[in-house]
Amino acid sequence: MYIGSKFSRVLGQVIFFLQNNPFRALKTTNFNSMRNKIFSLVILFLITISCEQKTGISELSKGISIDKRVEHLLKKMTLEEKIGQLNQYTSRWEMTGPAPANSDSMFMYNMIKNGQLGSMLNVVGANAARKVQTWAVDSSRLGIPLILGYDVIHGLKTMFPIPLAEAASWDSQVAYTSSRIAAEEASASGINWTFAPMLDIARDARWGRIMEGSGEDPYLGAKMAVARVKGFQGDNLASENTIAACAKHFAAYGFVEAGREYNTVDISEYTLQNIVLPPFKAAVNAGVATVMNAFNTLNGTPATSNIHLQRDLLKGDWNFKGFVVSDWASINELILHGVAANKKEAAKLAITAGSDMDMEGNVYIEELKNLVENNEVDETLIDDAVRRILRVKFELGLFDDPFKYCNPKREKEEVLSRKNLDASRDVARKSIVLLKNSEGLLPLSKTEKKIAVIGELAMSKDVPLGSWRGKAIPNSAVSLLEGIENVVGTQNVTFAKGPVYIKNKRGFTTELEINTTDRTGMKDAVSVASKANVVVIALGEDCFQSGEGRSQTDIALKGFQQELLKKVFEVNKNVVVVLMNGRPIQINWMAEHVPAILETWFLGSQSGNAIADVLFGDYNPAGKLPVSFPRAVGQEPLYYNHLSTGRADKTDMVFWSHYTDESNAPLFPFGYGLSYTTFRYSNLKLSSKELAANGKLTIMATVENTGDRAGEEVVQLYIRDLVGSISRPVKELKGFQKIKLKAGEKKVVTFELSAKDLQFFGAENRWKTEPGEYKIWVGTNSAEGLESGFTLK
Repeated sequence: MYIGSKFSRVLGQVIFFLQNNPFRALKTTNFNSMRNKIFSLVILFLITISCEQKTGISELSKGISIDKRVEHLLKKMTLEEKIGQLNQYTSRWEMTGPAPANSDSMFMYNMIKNGQLGSMLNVVGANAARKVQTWAVDSSRLGIPLILGYDVIHGLKTMFPIPLAEAASWDSQVAYTSSRIAAEEASASGINWTFAPMLDIARDARWGRIMEGSGEDPYLGAKMAVARVKGFQGDNLASENTIAACAKHFAAYGFVEAGREYNTVDISEYTLQNIVLPPFKAAVNAGVATVMNAFNTLNGTPATSNIHLQRDLLKGDWNFKGFVVSDWASINELILHGVAANKKEAAKLAITAGSDMDMEGNVYIEELKNLVENNEVDETLIDDAVRRILRVKFELGLFDDPFKYCNPKREKEEVLSRKNLDASRDVARKSIVLLKNSEGLLPLSKTEKKIAVIGELAMSKDVPLGSWRGKAIPNSAVSLLEGIENVVGTQNVTFAKGPVYIKNKRGFTTELEINTTDRTGMKDAVSVASKANVVVIALGEDCFQSGEGRSQTDIALKGFQQELLKKVFEVNKNVVVVLMNGRPIQINWMAEHVPAILETWFLGSQSGNAIADVLFGDYNPAGKLPVSFPRAVGQEPLYYNHLSTGRADKTDMVFWSHYTDESNAPLFPFGYGLSYTTFRYSNLKLSSKELAANGKLTIMATVENTGDRAGEEVVQLYIRDLVGSISRPVKELKGFQKIKLKAGEKKVVTFELSAKDLQFFGAENRWKTEPGEYKIWVGTNSAEGLESGFTLK
């Protein structure tokens, strides 16, 4: 057990005195016996005093249940100390340097010493974490350790693909691996809590934060949610290489109106329950330690003060035992939402609704004590929040060893290790989606002598790191240009940058200025393309065009990219487009004319090598889109599992649900992705044409690799409830399997459905299944597949 460094120093002084006292020369047996007894009594006394003074011996004993340890500690806490546990601040100075001198930082420094801070964020590094944890444990009255959080979204320093890209793998092991390695690096760097995974279902490509989630489907989103939670938290949260996960943003943040960040959300309980909440429920069932609420209002009530979400659903129906943290200052924002007149009202609303920890709001620490003392807030609400926070700290093992995450040796060995970089490369190539390969242009030959690589994005070593990049070293990614040169040699590659894309400094605090005036570099790029046998051109977005606060009304190629592509294509038809982007983008002309398109998203540290693996056929792409690609931004929000309408079928007259200037269908549908081989689906069979309420239905289909090379295929299962008490989606994903087949190999893929799999949240505000007719599809994406049907009895 951890006793405390201050006690260790005192104990050392006592031992020194007893071993070097002035009466030592007597060396009598009686004295030696007496000295040993005194020595033992002093040690026992100091241990007792130290443990009791800090947290009490019962909390530190591993033989006692966490709940009992929490209760024992809670009884020792003053109201101020309880409220302190609900308070979180970000680091405002370099923790490994001297104590802060300015008043704002000194205020927080004293808060730590006074036990009025339960958590900090943005303290990164084993030495920094040890220093701040020492202040908390040694200087505060009860010695309660801090929980140290950080945005470890898709890696700490070893960057993995952005979460939307990982979802394109349709492989939960991919999401688990990246989260597991991120946790290993983070935990070695003093971090014990990440604000991830983001579980927001997003149907609107205009929303910049779509890059941080798993796309538009609740079933796929739930599978990725569980994988990421288990990756971060491992099998034992007390292990030194695991960190607490945080399911965010609770809830419906991805449904902001017009795709505009922080905007209003107004959706039905049907949509909330059937579409938005399933990934969160899956994460809770998987044991996620914490949940973060959202910035948005939901049907008029801000998520931060939403009793229905936090008390009724999360902590009530779902029996969530962890704690809820606000998003950055979102409790303060209750005032801006117009539901609170001041901080006092905001604090009362938030704690009543179940927001346990105030991130950077300074609301709880200022207002809760007076609210309790004036009987406006029951102290039991404070106690409930403190219990939840302390429980997570105990589960992390912070009371047993507050310095378990502060090992510089492990930090040096783990962060950016070869093992981690190799894993990043493997995850990255599994996240790539082949959108088009109409003339078999891909894979490229490794003996190709004249390859033109074009575009500013192709040379970038920073853009592939993506947004929300943790502590990634700027310009540390393998560029696309480097990846290609690593395969065929620099002598066989000619590079042309083309026109500058971003004119100003990039980052989270700067609005990007796209170049629309300077065509310098255009002629050179076209000239290089004209002399090559094949052109690889990188197009898309800067990584800071997507992410938080990066909503857009225009999701087409910006700057001179479209013009560059057209001019290159005029002089060389052998064009491979490598897309780099954090959202679906509008690429109609490209999709119609260019023979080969790879969707590579932002792939992280090993981006260029991973893309080259696919370009040259060392890896056969198997990714599938986790989100629909539109033909026009006016289709957004766009998603496959929409409801039917009373006028869904095309007629000869104008009066049916459609656009007069564009197709209803996406350019590329949800679940779409090609391979360098081909697959044929056949022989769809059901074990029965009827499914009993307590029975199982087995669905089988044969998938054959009809090409000339081995490949992977994601086999997808969709259903439709034809007649319901309320309108039901035209299709719903209910299963998928990723299989690998050799050339010419066949495999029977089997799925199983039960009545529970057909449940939905209905008009009666409850989950139910309804007897009736169902359609079923097994296929390669949401728009095509073998079709059958069954009856639910």
